[in-house]
Amino acid sequence: MALVSKTMDNKLKLLEGAASVAKKLLTEEGCERVLIVWDLRPAWPDKKDKPCRAKERQTLLVSLEQAGLKNAPVYLVCIEQELESWLLACDHAIGAFLSTAAHPYLVDRVKKPDRHPQPKAVMNNHFNKARGVRYDDKVHALKVLKAADVDWKRLRRSDSFARFETKLQ
Repeated sequence: MALVSKTMDNKLKLLEGAASVAKKLLTEEGCERVLIVWDLRPAWPDKKDKPCRAKERQTLLVSLEQAGLKNAPVYLVCIEQELESWLLACDHAIGAFLSTAAHPYLVDRVKKPDRHPQPKAVMNNHFNKARGVRYDDKVHALKVLKAADVDWKRLRRSDSFARFETKLQ
């Protein structure tokens, strides 16, 4: 099974455009199912509106219905904080990615990654401390996960990842 990823840049663009992207993935690109995944509390939140999973979910469901995808295999997965919550569950992968032969980088285990209030800030701190660079999710997230064998048991400590995995199967 090949995976295709489409990034929507920010939450507003995701809420406005996810249905049309999902339709294209299903009809033109031959995908069996589509998972729409978003951060409830993105790093740069909208100051006017407080994040509300129910409101965002309803917005997506309405747009999916308007696109003719009401009963299509499209699943919604809201990450409690940010995608980096999933990375925090894989402390060994962060350490593997940031370590060098001369300087191992140890990362403390986070037992409840979905409850950490600022997971992206934690990743920034790790990258700054180990390499003197800023963490960039579009560049580094997959590289971190590929740096070590994924410990699925640890990753499933994130409730939102466990939901994602269920919908993926």
